[in-house]
Amino acid sequence: KQLRSEKKSRKFWFIAILCLIIVLPAGWYLWSRLEKEKPTLNMNLLSPHLGQSQVFSLVVSDAKSGLRRLWVGLLKNGQEAVLHDEKFPSAGFFKGGKVHETSVKIQLAPEVLGFSDGDAILRTVISDYSWRGWWKGNITYTEKNVKIDTRPPEIEVLSRAHNISQGGAGLVIFRASETCSKSGVQVGDHFYPGHAGFFKDSNVYLAFIALGYQQGTDTAISLKVTDLAGNEATGGLNYHLRKKSFRQDRLNIRDSFLKQKMPYFSSQIPQDSTLSLVDKFLKVNRDLREANYQTIADVCHDTDAKIHWQDDFLRLPKSATRAKFADHRVYIYKGREIDRQVHMGVDLASVARSPIPAANTGIVIFAEFLGIYGKTVILDHGFGLFSMYAHLSNIGVKVGDQLSKGDILGRTGLTGLAGGDHLHFSVLIHDTFVNPVEWWDMKWIQHNVLSKIEQAGSEIKRE
Repeated sequence: KQLRSEKKSRKFWFIAILCLIIVLPAGWYLWSRLEKEKPTLNMNLLSPHLGQSQVFSLVVSDAKSGLRRLWVGLLKNGQEAVLHDEKFPSAGFFKGGKVHETSVKIQLAPEVLGFSDGDAILRTVISDYSWRGWWKGNITYTEKNVKIDTRPPEIEVLSRAHNISQGGAGLVIFRASETCSKSGVQVGDHFYPGHAGFFKDSNVYLAFIALGYQQGTDTAISLKVTDLAGNEATGGLNYHLRKKSFRQDRLNIRDSFLKQKMPYFSSQIPQDSTLSLVDKFLKVNRDLREANYQTIADVCHDTDAKIHWQDDFLRLPKSATRAKFADHRVYIYKGREIDRQVHMGVDLASVARSPIPAANTGIVIFAEFLGIYGKTVILDHGFGLFSMYAHLSNIGVKVGDQLSKGDILGRTGLTGLAGGDHLHFSVLIHDTFVNPVEWWDMKWIQHNVLSKIEQAGSEIKRE
């Protein structure tokens, strides 16, 4: 009896272990094929506003069971259009799907599909090869509200005459019929963005513009706007461009000046012991000047959406003009011409280390050494208007400081390429240097800026 009992016990354990060996893997496999993890979706739709045509991408994945099907459609008022319908291959009943991740680009042109403008739904359905749902798989179902907008915005010019001199500035005020992602004025090959926020109507834009000193009177000027759906519109405006002549100035470069100044730029230009002082000067006057301008352009890329300044801009007190805006300089060394550059500001000289007042209310956005300009401060006066103060002996402000008109920001000096103590003062419209003389003139400001704002405001109130 004991022997039979031991045999039965061994048989029981053998069967039990055999069942474990078979049943557990089978159960584990069955459980894995019944996994409940849904496919994932990553949609790259730049805007919920759909224009005449756009391309968007989808990345879909299912790490466990593999992808079975991807369906994408556009729906509006009961109308449906299939944008994409793809079935993915199976690796076998017991293995799931062959594809676990894929990306798809979809071209969407609502008008071509017969859809009118208005609210619509972008729907996606993704399934996998899980055995859940009686072998229908896990399903990811998403809907995204979109708005079809295939019509370009309309533009209304609110400012009237736009008289601009070469090297000068101007203001254009206009209204778009809808919210725009991009708006502004194209002046030749240069675009000046419009800024909303001055008036309560958020679709009214102010754009300070400039006609570069090198742009002629045949330069084309037009309005350009792009709405949230990417529809673009171009509009015309009345303008008159005045030709202006700029003087030519000859600067004699002496060895004493080169010996004094070139050591200061040793860390900013490539070091080459074979270069003469003149060659080093040319690298500074050309290459470093260009790099410095790019820094200024980058600094002035963003602007506060508020007008901080009022009335005319201050000039350095009791100062004499030593160089004018857009002077075409010819550099002479030992009787021969070695370089030509354009002076992008006005040089003002008073007594040495004269205190420099902020020309108008603004925010300090730059306050450090800047190559040929030496110690430099740049103020943002809002809506793309900037003032720049260069060759300072010391800087008394820091980035982020809010200065009132007349606040002292530093003292004049001869840092950078300055040959004597003075202030190099510049005004910029975004990244374009303009003639500061205009901004010192209250009559010019009243006629070209303030009166336009008053007139536009009156028209808006009457509506």
